[in-house]
Amino acid sequence: MRYHDGQPIHVGDAVTIDVMHHGTVVACIKDGIYLQPHSREQWTHLRDGVLIDTSFAGLVHYRDEAALEAAKVELLRRQA
Repeated sequence: MRYHDGQPIHVGDAVTIDVMHHGTVVACIKDGIYLQPHSREQWTHLRDGVLIDTSFAGLVHYRDEAALEAAKVELLRRQA
């Protein structure tokens, strides 16, 4: 998956959501990449999308790029 500006989404990315909220990408489900303590076994039933640990609602599943765009999810910084 990609952000609206075309950059690929990576686990560990810090993001802003709707300008006023923050989060961290903890899973890229289709790619099978998860940030501990999350695991493939917990979330593969979702099949696609990303999980973001948000400041406003805990874990939120964004199923596709249209959902990311609607929520105004933007890359703030990449994990080094």
